[in-house]
Amino acid sequence: MSAPQVSVLMPTHARPDVLGLAIDSVLDQSLDDFELLLVGDGVADATREVVTRYTDPRIRWFDLPKAPHFGYANRNVALAQSRGRLIAFAADDDLMFPDHLERLAATFTDPEVVFAHSLAVWVSADSVAAPDLTNLEIPAEMTVFLEAGNTLAAGTVMYRADALPQRGAWPEDVSASGDWRLWQRIIGAHSPAACRHLPLMTMMHFKASRKTRRDSHFSRLAAFLDLADNADWWPLALRRPVAPDATPQSAYARHRFADPDGFARDIRAACDLVIRRMVLHLLDAQPAPVSDWRFEALESELGSLKQASATLEAECVRLRGERDAFLSSTSWRLTAPVRALGRLIARRD
Repeated sequence: MSAPQVSVLMPTHARPDVLGLAIDSVLDQSLDDFELLLVGDGVADATREVVTRYTDPRIRWFDLPKAPHFGYANRNVALAQSRGRLIAFAADDDLMFPDHLERLAATFTDPEVVFAHSLAVWVSADSVAAPDLTNLEIPAEMTVFLEAGNTLAAGTVMYRADALPQRGAWPEDVSASGDWRLWQRIIGAHSPAACRHLPLMTMMHFKASRKTRRDSHFSRLAAFLDLADNADWWPLALRRPVAPDATPQSAYARHRFADPDGFARDIRAACDLVIRRMVLHLLDAQPAPVSDWRFEALESELGSLKQASATLEAECVRLRGERDAFLSSTSWRLTAPVRALGRLIARRD
């Protein structure tokens, strides 16, 4: 059997409510040359029941005992047996757009590219969606990413299987943020220039069940949510109603599978609108810039005022001179008694 182009790693522990939607979004790809490595990390029967419904030969099921923390060791077990030339990640609660794998894999036609990432659409706990704008080709963003913290949804990433000496390279000695540590290691082993940014929304990233905040503790999403809560123009494509007993995933999945291409088109167009309106919102909050012609007029007016001020200052100097000359004159001294008498009469009156 020939090696597939892509190995998609999907670990799962306890999300049987949305796992099937995530699997369906991977199987429904325009690029079908892939294998899906489903890694059970100490799962219960409910998760097994979801997985066993599938008979697609591209799925490889690893039903493993619970590994420490987020089960990074189990991911390495599966990756050690992977066969793809490229490796992608899929969360068990996210949804891929139908062209996700195809678009990311296309970036590797450039032999210099080792690591690539697309853009995610982040979805809040109450089903409001907004675009992420991370671009690691910008040096300042790359510095923040490498030194300060992760800004990528793991599902946006694809990398070459030979980027590191071993396929199973997830760090097993950390309790969290293993994806970020792996991305750091891959980029550090090559160079930032080997990282490619795909400026396209290709997947939806939902709030993990373990996170308590509406915005998943992601400041950029929080900023968009603040705008969405106060904007009457927020696109309906990015605000799906959710039934009390349903999940945000199911709300978006209905459109995703009913019209895959239309779904991707609508979400991307809505994200483009949000980005443009956000820029307009920020510009409106800034002081209006002074145009060149207005600046020249102000400079001319300032010059006139300076000239008038100089004229007034010269007149004040002249008048002070005349006053000093008058006060020192003989007539002023001779009339002093008369002025004193006038002041005395005024007080008596």
